[in-house]
Amino acid sequence: MITLDSTPLARQGIDAAIDYALERLDRRVGPLGDGARALASSIRRAASGGKRFRPLLVVSAFETLHGPAIARPALYEVAAAFELLHTAFVVHDDVIDHDVERRGVPNVGGEFRRRGLDKGADADGAALLGDAAAILAGDLLLHEAGRMIAVAEIPASLREQLLQLVDDAVLVSAAGELADVENAVSSGEIDPETVLRTTHDKTAVYSFSAPLQAGAVMAGAERSTQWALERFGERLGLAYQLVDDLIGAFGTAAASGKDEGCDLREAKKTHLISLARESADWPEVSAALAQAHTGPVAVRAAQTALAKSGARSRLEVLVCETLDEAVAIVEASTLPTECRLMLIELVEAVQERIP
Repeated sequence: MITLDSTPLARQGIDAAIDYALERLDRRVGPLGDGARALASSIRRAASGGKRFRPLLVVSAFETLHGPAIARPALYEVAAAFELLHTAFVVHDDVIDHDVERRGVPNVGGEFRRRGLDKGADADGAALLGDAAAILAGDLLLHEAGRMIAVAEIPASLREQLLQLVDDAVLVSAAGELADVENAVSSGEIDPETVLRTTHDKTAVYSFSAPLQAGAVMAGAERSTQWALERFGERLGLAYQLVDDLIGAFGTAAASGKDEGCDLREAKKTHLISLARESADWPEVSAALAQAHTGPVAVRAAQTALAKSGARSRLEVLVCETLDEAVAIVEASTLPTECRLMLIELVEAVQERIP
C-alpha cells in the first residue's frame, strides 16, 4: 500500500471530516428504524481504518503546490470525499464479486447476511438482504462524497471543477468495472489492449489522477499543472493496478489481503493472463490455471507455468515502462520542486510493491 508523509494535522483533519459525515448519517437514521441504524453502523466500519492515501494525495498536492492557508479547512472535506468515494466502490465491488468478507472480517454484505439469518431468513433470503444492504451502503457513500464537495465553503468556480472531477471519476470507474465483469464472463479470448484499458479505468482516475488534480484545484494551480498531474496520475494508477495483478497472482496473503494466488484461484482475466495467452506455452499455462482453484499446490504449479511462459517478466517490464513514463511527465513539467519530489516518491512506492 502507498503511504504518504504528512503532518498529524493533515491526518486529523481528514479523519475529522470523515467522522463528521458519518456522525451526520448516524443522527439522520435515528428515527428511521433499527435496520437503518444497523446500516449506518456497518457503513462506519467499512469506512474505518485504511491508509487514507487517496485523501492524502489531495492534501499532498495542495501542500506541495503551496495552496493558501485559508483553503485548508475546506481542503480536508474535499480530501475526505475521495475516501468515501473509494469506500463506496469497495462496498459495491464486494457485491459484484460475491465477497462477504474483506481482510478476514465480515463486510457490509456479510454483516447483513448474518442479520438476515438471525431474523429467520433462509440462505437465499439472507443473501438478498446482504446484497441489498451493500448496494444501499455504497449508494449512500457515493451521495455523501458528492455532497461534501457540494457544500464545502469554496468559490463556485472551484466547486464546479471538483464536481467535474468526481463526475468523471465515477463514470470512468463504472465503465471499467463493467468491462471487467464482461471480460470475466466472456467465453471468448479478450485482447490484451482491452484488458489493459479496463485495468486503467477501474482504478487510475479515481485513485490517483482525480485526487491529485483536486489538490491542484484547491491550491489554485494553473491548468498546465492540473494537466501534468492528470497525466502522471493515469500512468501511476495503471502501474499500481498492474502491480496488483502481480500481487494477486504471485504475492503473499499479507500483501493481497486474500489467499495466496487469489486471482489464479478465481480465474481472473488480468493482463498477466492476456500476456500468457500470447506465448507458445499457453496450453500448459491454461491447463495449470484450470486446476488453480483446487489448492495451494495447484496454485504454485500455475505460478510456475506463468513465470515459464514469460508473462510475469513481460508484465514487470510493462510496469517499469509505465512508471518511467510517469517520471518523464514529472521531469518535463514546470511543477515546483516539492511537488516533483512527492510524485517521485509515489513512483518509488509503487516500485516497492512489486512482488
